[in-house]
Amino acid sequence: MGVVEDEAIALVPADDSDLTARVRAAVQHLSPALTDTRLTVGVSGAAPVEGLRGAVEEARFARRLAEGRPGQGAVVGHEELATHVLLLASVPDDVRHVFKVRLLDPLRSYDQVHKADLVRTLEAFLQCSGSWTKCSELLHVHVNTLRYRIQRIQDLTGRDLSRLEDRVDFFLALRLG
Repeated sequence: MGVVEDEAIALVPADDSDLTARVRAAVQHLSPALTDTRLTVGVSGAAPVEGLRGAVEEARFARRLAEGRPGQGAVVGHEELATHVLLLASVPDDVRHVFKVRLLDPLRSYDQVHKADLVRTLEAFLQCSGSWTKCSELLHVHVNTLRYRIQRIQDLTGRDLSRLEDRVDFFLALRLG
């Protein structure tokens, strides 16, 4: 597979309202021709001339984030950089792996042995913002079953799902999964 060195190109279109979408469409159109080459593109937000250096850095970072995406062609726009995805992408791979393993492996191991569905329960619990009722409805289990599973998650990991910090850690670990 061909490799193109890290290059940044500053484009200043007359109207940048759909620039990322237009670049994505162009890369998608080119993808079938990229048989032995991979194209990754980062798109920065619009910037005045004096902010061009920052825009180039933003585009470079977006392109590095695009490297982790599947397919022959991948595009990341500046609008995707203001999320937890940006923070996760800036952490070295080995640190992300260790973080994920420490938090989720006890649950995965328990699930393999006991078929307890703890990882799915954790995902649903976080998706429902910790609402016992909504989560039990989503999982189609009695609220007491949910309480038991959440307690098991806490026992296995030493974390407390009533604490925001622990919820955020689990959320990030699941996103790395």
